[in-house]
Amino acid sequence: MELRHLGHSCVLVDTGRARLLFDPGTFSTGFESLTDLDAVLVTHQHADHVDTDRLPALLAANPDATLVLDSGTATDLAAELAGLDARVVSAGDQLDVAGATVVAVGGDHAVIHPDFPIVANVGYLVDDGAFYHPGDSLFVPEQDVDVLGLPVGAPWLKIGEAVDFQRAVHPRVSVPIHERLLSDIGVAGAHGWLGRLAPAGTTFTPFGEAGTVSSWSASRPGSRSEFRSAPDRSQLSSP
Repeated sequence: MELRHLGHSCVLVDTGRARLLFDPGTFSTGFESLTDLDAVLVTHQHADHVDTDRLPALLAANPDATLVLDSGTATDLAAELAGLDARVVSAGDQLDVAGATVVAVGGDHAVIHPDFPIVANVGYLVDDGAFYHPGDSLFVPEQDVDVLGLPVGAPWLKIGEAVDFQRAVHPRVSVPIHERLLSDIGVAGAHGWLGRLAPAGTTFTPFGEAGTVSSWSASRPGSRSEFRSAPDRSQLSSP
């Protein structure tokens, strides 16, 4: 399995069977040129997770890709997404995509402020927990997680909560996402805290510089597998 971070919450996951793109939002770059996708999955309706201006062209370039939306995105952005076919999922739903299994979990966005409405948010578990993308939530799944996409900076998040979330999920590896609201100094500081306070058995591993991927051999439920950082030799454009 290979991961490619395209900025903020956007992650390309290649399981070796399926190519899955998560949260192509307005803060992310490089996803526009992707091809051969099997699914585009959106966790929730906020613009930094779904760019409704660039999404139609992405799907046109990937005619076999399934667009997967949470119920809030499908309802509240219906006008912006008019003409796009989508599979709408709620927590507990399971998808089989090109030989990969994806399970939707959670259900609600984390609280930003009591005066700001809570929208729907689903996290996605890939292949029995081989990778978990929580979207904008701190939902801890029952399934063991091998690699966690760990949010590090958001209006709904303080660093202590990110530390506790990493400890609660207790993945073998966590990789930071949702960072574009932080300065370079803020990103470095968050990475430092999350690395120092990671639980025993978890390796906090920032993505490499632009032009790298992170990869590991596919794991089976209950097993752990090798993780490494490697040069990206594909034609994918850098973020």
